[in-house]
Amino acid sequence: MSSTAPSSPTTVDIGPFLSQMSKLWKNDGIRSLFPLENIPGMISLLAGRPNSSTFPFESITMKLKPALAGMPAPTDDDDPFTITLENEELNEALQYGMTAGVARLIDWLAELQTHVHKRVQDGSWAITVSAGSQDVMYKTCQALVDDGDYFLVETPVYPGTLGFLATMPCTLIEVHADSQGLNPANLEAILSTWETTNPGKPYPKVLYTIPSGSNPTGASIPEGRKIEVLKLAKKYNFLLLEDDAYAFLYYGPAGQQARSYFALEPEVNAEQGRVVRFDSFSKVLSSGMRLGYMTASPRLCAAVNLITSNTSLQPSTFSQIVAYSVLSRWGPKGFLAHCAGVAEFYRSRRDMFERVAYKHLTGLAEWTTPVAGMFLYIKLRVHSDNREADSWDLISTKAVAKGVLAVPGTAFMPLRGPTPFLRVSFSIIEEPMADEACRRLREVILEARAEAEAASRID
Repeated sequence: MSSTAPSSPTTVDIGPFLSQMSKLWKNDGIRSLFPLENIPGMISLLAGRPNSSTFPFESITMKLKPALAGMPAPTDDDDPFTITLENEELNEALQYGMTAGVARLIDWLAELQTHVHKRVQDGSWAITVSAGSQDVMYKTCQALVDDGDYFLVETPVYPGTLGFLATMPCTLIEVHADSQGLNPANLEAILSTWETTNPGKPYPKVLYTIPSGSNPTGASIPEGRKIEVLKLAKKYNFLLLEDDAYAFLYYGPAGQQARSYFALEPEVNAEQGRVVRFDSFSKVLSSGMRLGYMTASPRLCAAVNLITSNTSLQPSTFSQIVAYSVLSRWGPKGFLAHCAGVAEFYRSRRDMFERVAYKHLTGLAEWTTPVAGMFLYIKLRVHSDNREADSWDLISTKAVAKGVLAVPGTAFMPLRGPTPFLRVSFSIIEEPMADEACRRLREVILEARAEAEAASRID
C-alpha cells in the first residue's frame, strides 16, 4: 500500500453520530463570548474573573531533573532546568481560561500531532485539552451515545471506561482481543451477522479500543490489523475511539511501532474524521497534573467543549502553563526523546518483573510479553489439565490472605464474565518486592491446584 495519503480525502459527516443529549447543551452566554475579548481595542466587562492581585502567589519556581532527555545544556548565565512563573504568565496560570485549552499549548500539540502522525493541519481536525484523557472520553461518549445504541468495546478493557459507560443508555458488545490486540476477525463476525443476530436493531456506531500497551492485556495491535479495523469502520459506518495513553511507552523493536489509526485513516480509507484520538500526559509528565487531549473532527470537539463549558468550565490553566513551559523548551523532538527515556525505564521494569515471574510461576501461569505500557496480563493455570478457573475468588480470598494483590480479570470484562486472568503492574514495584509477590502468588496457585485435585478425586 502506498504511504502517500490521497490529496483530497473525504470528510466524514459527524452530525449523524451526535447524540440527542449533545444537542440539548447550550452556550452559557459568557464563555461563548470569550473569543471576542481578543478583538483589538475591545474593552471587556464580560467575565467574573477574580482580580489576580488578591491571589497569594508572587512567583512559583520549579526545578527540572537535569537527566531528562531533550533538555539543552546549561550555560553560565542561563539555567534551563529552572522554570519560574511570575507576572502576567503567573496571572494567566492562576486565572480562568478558554474551554478548549490554552491557545499556545493547543498550537504546540497540533505541531506534535503533525510531527508524529504526519497529518497536515488542514482544518479537518482540531484539538481540545482536558482534565485527563478519561474526562474527555466520558464527554465524547455523552456527545455520541443515544438511548438504545450499541457500543463496541475491545475486551478485556480498561475498567475506568466501563465505569462511565455503565451510566449510559447503551448496550455493550464485546469484541475480543488476543495477544495481538483487537481481533478484526471477531469484529467482522459480529458486524457481518448483525441483522441476523440483532434483527431490527441499529448497527453499532462506536468502537472503543486501546491499541498500544493495552490496559490490561499489555497487547499492541500490529499495523496490518489496524488497517483491517479501519476498513470495517468505513464499511459498517462507525466511529473509532483510539485511546492511546501508552503510545509514548513503546519499548519494542526499533522501527516496528505501528502507526496510529489517526495517521492511517486518510491512507487506508481516503477519508478523515472517523478516528477520534485520545492522548495523555499522565504517563510521561505527571499523572497528578490531569492533562489529556483529544484530536478529532472540529464539530465533535465543539460538542465536547460545549459540555465542558457547562460542567467543569475548562481544564486547569495552571497545569497547562506548567506543561507548556516544559514542552516549549523541548519541542516535539525533545519531548519524544524524553518519552524514549521513559519507555526504556519501563522496558527495564518489564524485564525485571518477567525475570522473577518466570522464576516462580513457570508451569503455573502464562502471559504475553508486552512491547509497550506497564502491565502483564497473567493467565493462572489452576488446573493441571488446563481447564480454566476464574481468578476472582483466588485474588479476593487466598491471595489477599497471603498478602499479595492484583486485579482479577473480571474487572476488565464489559459483561463481567469469568476469566482466569489477572493484571499486574510493574511500574513502581522494586525487584525484591516483585520477587516476594510472585513467590506468594505461586503459593496461592499451588494451594488452589491442590484443592481442585482433591475435589476431583472425591467426585
